[in-house]
Amino acid sequence: MTQGIHPAGIRLMREIDLDEVMEIEIASYEFPWTEGIFRDCLHNQYHSTLFVQQKKILAYTVAQYVVDECHLLNLCVRQTERGQGLGEKMVQYLMNQARQKDMGSIFLEVRVSNTAAINLYDKLGFNEIGLRRGYYPDKNGREDALVLAHEIF
Repeated sequence: MTQGIHPAGIRLMREIDLDEVMEIEIASYEFPWTEGIFRDCLHNQYHSTLFVQQKKILAYTVAQYVVDECHLLNLCVRQTERGQGLGEKMVQYLMNQARQKDMGSIFLEVRVSNTAAINLYDKLGFNEIGLRRGYYPDKNGREDALVLAHEIF
């Protein structure tokens, strides 16, 4: 994939994007990733993509390819843009990229309380394969995560 914007508005994340990515991340999560985490992902060549419209970042994903598996580590849509299918577009794009790279599966964790995300992943054919107890920090301690997987065909 080139550094340019694809017709769908998806392009690779760059360090110059991190200020805007951090604004979205901090506004979206009680326990956001740090800029250092994003920077490490970029330096370690994780597959980090943005959905950009009129030079504004609307959504992003960060994924890692390991052998024949893709791990979706972060998916976020700007709060003002939610409910318009951007999350679905980003996951479908990642699924297509994983297919092109001959990945066998995509894995992810999602908070058990995040029903919108769970519904999205269910719609896209992800299946629950496990539970990670106390995986996410929470204002009341820790929250469990569902482990979901999707086989790439």
